Amino acid sequence: MKETLNCMGLACPLPVVNAKKAMEAFTEDGTLIVQVDNETAVQNLTRLAGKKGFAVSSTQTGEKAYEVSIEVKASGTAGAADNSPLVIEACNTGAGRGSVVVLSSNKMGSGDDKLGAALIKAFLFALTNVDPIPETIIAYNSGVFLTTEGSEVLEDLKNLEAAGTKIVSCGTCLNFYELTEKLAVGSVSNMYDIVELQNGAARIIRP
Repeated sequence: MKETLNCMGLACPLPVVNAKKAMEAFTEDGTLIVQVDNETAVQNLTRLAGKKGFAVSSTQTGEKAYEVSIEVKASGTAGAADNSPLVIEACNTGAGRGSVVVLSSNKMGSGDDKLGAALIKAFLFALTNVDPIPETIIAYNSGVFLTTEGSEVLEDLKNLEAAGTKIVSCGTCLNFYELTEKLAVGSVSNMYDIVELQNGAARIIRP
C-alpha cells in the first residue's frame, strides 16, 4: 500500500494533522509520502513518525519542495496505542506563541443566534489554519457546549489539541449545564487555573 499526500501550501499544523489521519486510515503496512514546502513541516513529520516508531526519510525535490516518506505499520505496537497529543515545533519561532483564545459563548458576537453559531464554527475552523496556532483555548459559560458531545466544532478542536493546543473547560460551567460527563475534548479546569492562563498569556483573543 502506498499513498501520496499533497500538503503543499498548507499552514502548520495541517501537514502533521493530515498525515496523522492518513496513517490511521492504513489497513495494511505501507508507505505514506507527504509533500510539503518547508523544512519545519519536514521536521514535524519526522518527529511524528519517530514518536510512532515508524521508519522515516526525507528528500528535497525542488526549491521549497520536500517529500517525507513514512513506513507505516498498520498493526503491532508501533504507534497503535499512542493517543497522546502531538507535540509540534512552533511554526513561527518569534514571540507569536502564548496566545489564549477565550470561548465565553457557543456563538460569536451578539444578534442573530443562527448567524452567531455559524460564525463561531467558521472562527474555530480558521484557527486550524493560522500560523502559529493558539497555545491555549479556554471555554466557560455556554462556551462549554463547544467542547462537549454534540458540538459541531469538535473535529476542529480535536485537530488543534492534536497539534499541541491546550484546551480547558470550566468545571463549574460543565456542572451547571449538566455536561460534565459529556466533555469530548480537552480537560476540566477551575477558575484559578483559568485566571492564571489568561494572566500569563502574550495576548488574549475573544471572538
